Amino acid sequence: MEPITDLEARLRRLEDIEAIKQLKARYCAYCDDGYDADGIASLFTEDAVWDGGRTFGRAEGREAIRAHFVGAGDRVTIARHQVMNPIIEVEPDGDGDRATGHWLLFQPCTNAGRDGEQAVWLAATYADTYRRDGDSWLISSTEIDVAFFTPFDTGWLDQRFLPGREPRPPTEDEG
Repeated sequence: MEPITDLEARLRRLEDIEAIKQLKARYCAYCDDGYDADGIASLFTEDAVWDGGRTFGRAEGREAIRAHFVGAGDRVTIARHQVMNPIIEVEPDGDGDRATGHWLLFQPCTNAGRDGEQAVWLAATYADTYRRDGDSWLISSTEIDVAFFTPFDTGWLDQRFLPGREPRPPTEDEG
């Protein structure tokens, strides 16, 4: 077997970055399609963690992630994930089978609550890790840091978070 040339390594890195962008786009599409729980779960490793903090909860493992999204489309009846400004780093050393991603999210959505539906704005940052599984990439963890989740008509300046959706304060262990 011939050694990988610099050009081949660079091409593989670019292909990996594009595959990860497509993975994130599929995640957003499944979310925007009524939070397709099976579709979303299929994008995660068996041991993955989905962490939305106090705002959205936490799920550990592919099956728990699937269960977390069952019925989410009833709670968020319209979602339009707009992820942007990706910073994707493919593991430079070793086998290149791990990567990290940092994304910004801006999302208009409709939150269904006891008092009916409410138009809201969501802004957050995704911190993801990815792992290659055969020829494709899967999400091994995602952490969502919510900047605001606010009523459309109020705005984030007057009401940064919907009631009960405020981020939890860090524990002593988290610093």
